[in-house]
Amino acid sequence: MNVEDVEKLILLMQRYELNELALKEEKWEFSARRGEKASAQPQVQYIHTQSAPQAGASSSNLPSPTGSGILPVPPAVAANQKEITSPIVGTFYRAPAPDQPVFIEVGARVSADDVVCIVEAMKVMNEIKAGVNGVVRKILVENATSVEYGQPMFLVEVG
Repeated sequence: MNVEDVEKLILLMQRYELNELALKEEKWEFSARRGEKASAQPQVQYIHTQSAPQAGASSSNLPSPTGSGILPVPPAVAANQKEITSPIVGTFYRAPAPDQPVFIEVGARVSADDVVCIVEAMKVMNEIKAGVNGVVRKILVENATSVEYGQPMFLVEVG
């Protein structure tokens, strides 16, 4: 197992909102847990049970995504793109009210202080600002659906 494999496993945890992941193979063991700190990054513990790398060992030793219970790794965000993520758990709304227009559409230019959506938590409407300057390339969440802490909601091309 190499660093790229560990990064893929961490991305799986983030994408599918897993709090804990543990894998065990003949010659290696991986476990990671997140959620105890306020960080969106999981705390990783990597245990290598072999003293030296075995000849011919590669990332092909990782369990395959099909039939193993492991979900495929989502595509990485391009270097010139940034995700706007939910700072809280709640319900995502694209507009300030059902009878009003949405805050932004795909292709719209946003600045860091622009409100892009509302996340309702415990009957409180929280305005979410872009936090980045750029052009909205993708809206990743359907209106009036639940979002988790750290879940990507928008993809913005920076610039």
